[in-house]
Amino acid sequence: MREPSKGFAIWITGLPASGKSLLTAALVRQLSGRGVRVAVLESDVLRKALPSESQYSAQDRDYFYRSTAFIGRILTEHGVPVIFDATANKRAYRDQARQEIPGFLEVYVDTPLEVCMQRDPKGIYRKGRAGEATDVPGLQSEYEAPLNAEVVFHGDREDAEEGARRIVEALESRGML
Repeated sequence: MREPSKGFAIWITGLPASGKSLLTAALVRQLSGRGVRVAVLESDVLRKALPSESQYSAQDRDYFYRSTAFIGRILTEHGVPVIFDATANKRAYRDQARQEIPGFLEVYVDTPLEVCMQRDPKGIYRKGRAGEATDVPGLQSEYEAPLNAEVVFHGDREDAEEGARRIVEALESRGML
């Protein structure tokens, strides 16, 4: 009988447009190449499924990230590796997931705000500057960078494949892979 797969969780955090999704895609490819299938919990997709009105107020974010961590915990308890692709602008959101999920790794996509604002593929910063959005992390609301991320990836100057390789190495060194 085959040994059940290990569940682990990787939270990829950073400002909007920092390169989280690019890094996540590279990581999924590398893990898939090793025969590891993962569930990606991407915040834009989850927001469509979790009930909320504005979806970006402080109260809505608290609910959203508690729910997201809960979903990740349930999946990892069933042996499913999880990648959270979500800003999670408060450390408390990520710390809660770390406390609830054994085998947790935090990855910080450290990209300067100016670079994120230039990229702005979803128009988040444009809307924030125009007053159409009032709670954009890095503009109107604070983004609390991790204090002790296991991996730091510089989204403005590093290759996503290399960043993903470093995450895989971190997983291996902790016995998570």
